[in-house]
Amino acid sequence: MVKLRFAVRKFEPFERHLEACWKAYQAAGFNDVEMEFVSMDLEELYSIMFAHNGLQNGEWDLAHLNTDWLAEAYQKNGVCELNSFLAAAPPEGGLTAWSPSLMGMQTFDSTLYGLPFHDGPECLVIRKDLFESAVEQQRFLAQYGLELTVPKDWDEFLQVAEFFSRPDENLYGTVFAGYPDGHNAVFDFCLQLWSRGGELQATDGTIQLQQAAAIPALDFYRNLFKRGNALHPQSLSYESVQAGEAFARGEVAMMVNWFGFASWAHIDTHSSVRGKVDIAAIPAEEGIMPPSLNVYWLYTLAEGSRHKNLAYDFLRYAVSAQNDKSLTLAGGVGCRYSTWFDAEVNERIGFYSKLGPLHETARTLPRLANWPAIAHIIDEMVNLAVQTERPSVKLLEEAQTKINLLT
Repeated sequence: MVKLRFAVRKFEPFERHLEACWKAYQAAGFNDVEMEFVSMDLEELYSIMFAHNGLQNGEWDLAHLNTDWLAEAYQKNGVCELNSFLAAAPPEGGLTAWSPSLMGMQTFDSTLYGLPFHDGPECLVIRKDLFESAVEQQRFLAQYGLELTVPKDWDEFLQVAEFFSRPDENLYGTVFAGYPDGHNAVFDFCLQLWSRGGELQATDGTIQLQQAAAIPALDFYRNLFKRGNALHPQSLSYESVQAGEAFARGEVAMMVNWFGFASWAHIDTHSSVRGKVDIAAIPAEEGIMPPSLNVYWLYTLAEGSRHKNLAYDFLRYAVSAQNDKSLTLAGGVGCRYSTWFDAEVNERIGFYSKLGPLHETARTLPRLANWPAIAHIIDEMVNLAVQTERPSVKLLEEAQTKINLLT
């Protein structure tokens, strides 16, 4: 019997959904194939797929890849083109079942190399029960002489985060994912930069860290960690899933994180904040459009797979409208239009209707084959800002020099 192997992004709702999806697939008559799902965190998944050539060496048939990695995977011939499979057996609804914002990053020269699995742009995730509490509103008014509202700029964000930080109650104003994995601190730096009117790339496409807006962007992140009076104490060791879990345990009043963690915390039966979550725009300076970031996960077919037809058949089944909706109700974020506007989904997750507008303004990271290397340089820069006293202008200069040597 043929056995397929699937490298999965480690997250309990993903794992639970895929196991259920596979059981349904087998029950539909495809019971002559076995499947091994192997869950991995970000670093392990990237290492096995790229450093150890997992996409090419025949050990894997399917893999979750995020859009940060697609250009590198394409350059190294690690992912199989899907056009020939799509022509023979297209997914339900065809390719127009997804927003164009979820199809571009995996398309090279009109050839598709993956189908959307999980999405959810970055946003401000809040405990609406805290913000709507009459007691909290009265306390905030007495303490600051101001109305308690969802913060619209970073000064307001710090003030509200400090107000809600109550370590004796195991409640903290906010949490950031500061673990140096080349992802979350990079995303946060980009959001800080964009929210202050900066741009990550110059007009010629090169990465530009040495700019006026980058200094306060890095300083804000540094000061947030060093002040320690508003931030969850495990922020330096948390990656995004752990930060989302802290929010779901009721330990955090608000966070800048992925939409998916908001929907998961809102509906998961084990969440301490179930039914108490909402989302809002990420803070920004006055006159600057609130930024968002769109990085999404894909189902991809490994180029080295010896069972591509079988693997694609499951991939095609997994992206059906029903399975996309089921992923959402399990705690992920489905990617189809049908899921975004599904009545049951919107009834259970009242803020789900905000997902579409988020996509309209969400930005993407540069689609560069060496982006993972650039991201690790930015990640190192942010980490040094948090853990040393070295001036931001110097750290930006050093990071820029390292990036220039890559190109």
